[in-house]
Amino acid sequence: MITGIGHVAFYISDLAKSLDFYCQKLGFREAFRLDREGTPSPWIVYIQVSPGNFIELFPGGAGENRPRGQNVGYNHFCLLVDDMAATLQQLKGRGVEITGEAIRGMDHNLQYWLNDPDGNAIELMQIVSDSPQAQADARW
Repeated sequence: MITGIGHVAFYISDLAKSLDFYCQKLGFREAFRLDREGTPSPWIVYIQVSPGNFIELFPGGAGENRPRGQNVGYNHFCLLVDDMAATLQQLKGRGVEITGEAIRGMDHNLQYWLNDPDGNAIELMQIVSDSPQAQADARW
């Protein structure tokens, strides 16, 4: 049985910038690194978001990231927060540029958008009790 989403993975252009963003600014931690023979070291760096939830960073990415929109493929990933205002204040204190305010989405949840150093879109979302996500969780 599938129990959840284990990780999302990205090729990145600058490991130091990505580690600073995900670990120092967002507050996650580097969990471990993997090496694979015949590839530059490290091959993958795992960032732990919470137990069982990881972001895989593949150094050595090249080219340009497509802007978020209606392109086929990756669009964004979402990180859940328990208090949007406090989270944004904390991120601002860690050096993340916070412009504007969180908005209420069509699903009633609070959301705020930012990008990692390579332009990968990240949605911060605070689930509210009358959202379809909360209702689906209650039915689970």
